[in-house]
Amino acid sequence: MTYVVTENCIKCKYMDCVEVCPVDCFYVGENMLVIHPDECIDCGVCEPECPAEAILPDSDDRATPWAELNRDYAQSWPNITRKGEAPPDADEWKDKPGKKALFSPEPGKP
Repeated sequence: MTYVVTENCIKCKYMDCVEVCPVDCFYVGENMLVIHPDECIDCGVCEPECPAEAILPDSDDRATPWAELNRDYAQSWPNITRKGEAPPDADEWKDKPGKKALFSPEPGKP
């Protein structure tokens, strides 16, 4: 089992999860993070740290459509090991549904 970053992260990207990850398995895109499934050790410390509740175990059906996206983009986006600044409008986007269309495939800055 591994953890998966889901749609709730899009345009929020708080990055609290990055600070607690013992294996640095987060990768940063322009407007969301992903978890590398082969690096995640399934410790679960990231899940409760996410203010947007965007991190789920891959056993959760809501994570299924996001598992492949996490795997794919973790291969090309830069690794992030320290919490950065969340977008200034992150709180406005936090609980908005239907953000998948806003996903950016562009890499972010670690």
